[in-house]
Amino acid sequence: MSPARPAASRPAASRPTGADLPDHSTGDADHRHARQARRALAVAAVATVLALVAFTAPLATVGSVAASLGADVAGRTWVLNSMGVGLGATLLTAGTLADDRGRRRVLVTGLLVLTGSSVVAAVAGATLTFVLARVAQGVGAAAVVAASLGLVAHWFESGPARAAASGVWGASVGGGIALGPLLASSLDRWASWREVYWLLAVASLSVAAAARAALEETRSHERRPLDVPGAGLLALSTTTFLAALVEGRSGWGRPVTLVLLGAAVLAGVALVLVERQVRFPMVDPALLRHGRFVAATAAGLATGAGIIGLLSFLPGFLALALAMAPTTAAVLFLAWSGTSVVLALLARRLPARWSGRAQLGGSLVVVALGQLALSGIAPGDSWTRFVPGLLVAGVGSGVLNAALGREAVASVPDGRGGMGSGANNTARYLGSSVGVTVVSVVVAAHAVPGSGAAGLVAGWNVAACVTAGLSLAGAVAVWATTVTDRRRAVTVADVAAGSAADPAR
Repeated sequence: MSPARPAASRPAASRPTGADLPDHSTGDADHRHARQARRALAVAAVATVLALVAFTAPLATVGSVAASLGADVAGRTWVLNSMGVGLGATLLTAGTLADDRGRRRVLVTGLLVLTGSSVVAAVAGATLTFVLARVAQGVGAAAVVAASLGLVAHWFESGPARAAASGVWGASVGGGIALGPLLASSLDRWASWREVYWLLAVASLSVAAAARAALEETRSHERRPLDVPGAGLLALSTTTFLAALVEGRSGWGRPVTLVLLGAAVLAGVALVLVERQVRFPMVDPALLRHGRFVAATAAGLATGAGIIGLLSFLPGFLALALAMAPTTAAVLFLAWSGTSVVLALLARRLPARWSGRAQLGGSLVVVALGQLALSGIAPGDSWTRFVPGLLVAGVGSGVLNAALGREAVASVPDGRGGMGSGANNTARYLGSSVGVTVVSVVVAAHAVPGSGAAGLVAGWNVAACVTAGLSLAGAVAVWATTVTDRRRAVTVADVAAGSAADPAR
């Protein structure tokens, strides 16, 4: 939705009158709109980078964090995955609030939460304190990610302008993923792992101040009340499900894991029943019959379960199986994440005849090919063996990130871009939690006691193939929505033609 032009609300007496006097109000309004759009995109991109830096930082420093806090194996697992719990539980609610209460307000609030939680993480002296701070970081990052893409949808109209802006936003996702491990490992080497959280706190506070000063407030033209029961049940179902995935890695038959899974199922069923009854649900059930929305959601889920799930495990695998230093692993990680940044920026140059769904499906296939190239590793292989697969996966991921950002807001009603962002990114981060769990279980099944690096490598090779299959399944799901929509369109056209030929029908 394009914002209302400021000049249009100006009293008529304040503008020049007379046919001989030029009216510059439209040009001034367009100039102001363009300036605000540039500011909004810059703030959204930088804020998203910070959110992803926070998300990926522990990938390279989990060993140092665990040693400093005295974390056991379960504690290490929570250190890596606790932020995903906060993200998954609040993304959709944050997006809905951004549309209805103000996108700038939610963005700034999210940055302030990210600031405070980063400070707590920096001074944490116990594993529980650090894990809770990471969950809070996830809540803040959820508000940032949902509101930032909502801002892009508001200030850039559908078409080439939004495609270019979505590419920048997609590049910021890749940029944050690239910068997080590299920055964290470098600071850990020169000082300690805590410095990255102090830096995050300062940067988040600075961007919050800039957003508050530079951006105009925007919200949906149709303000809706928050679905409180739906938001609560969504948070409960996602939190318990994600917690069950984390706890399950220590034993799927343990009582705590079973209780969490049962609570997730019950809360999920209650959520479906409640959402069918409320007047303004978190996500309109009608969207689930909209092929474009289903395709974007399926692609987000497959992105998380596939490439993000696999590569989230990569730094730890490189350290354990190949004895690679964290900083070296973080640099190698750039082959994927850095390539995705470049391709996200170039995605706007793709032919216009390539639809959003074609880009989603095609890029998932390319990502899957990259994952398959990451299999077949042998003990003793050097870092160069990973580069071709990472580069191919990076090409697909760059186009995928740009297309996901664009389709997430294009597939929902006008003015609900924050909700669309929240729904799509919820699918992505739920998928990543599932993907990391799948990879962990597969690798653990092969890394039996006494197998050493050979067991880890064998597990990695199988996991790469499994996650490639998940990426391909996402591509098939996207393609299926296209086929279904075409058949529905043909059916509707046939009915219309029949009614025109036979008025009595």
